[in-house]
Amino acid sequence: MESNELIQDLNRFYALELTPSLTLEQLETLLAEKINIMIRDDFATLVQLLYRIDVNETKLRELLRATDEPAGKIIAKLIMERQWQKIETRRQYKHGL
Repeated sequence: MESNELIQDLNRFYALELTPSLTLEQLETLLAEKINIMIRDDFATLVQLLYRIDVNETKLRELLRATDEPAGKIIAKLIMERQWQKIETRRQYKHGL
């Protein structure tokens, strides 16, 4: 999977202003940092973003309870996972299933 398409999607649909040249690992780290800032400073915006991206709330809660991994990193992974699903769905419909 190429990070460029994912970054373009995140920038276009959610105005995250991510640098197009990031690797997937860098993207995850940067997203986690942005999310941690939202958790601390603007939780309502984070909730709205998660709703717009359609992150699975049940899965998020389970992961937050089940691991010691930082919340920002967990949420970043879920955001990336969900965006990849959307990209794949668009590709399938574009090519006629």
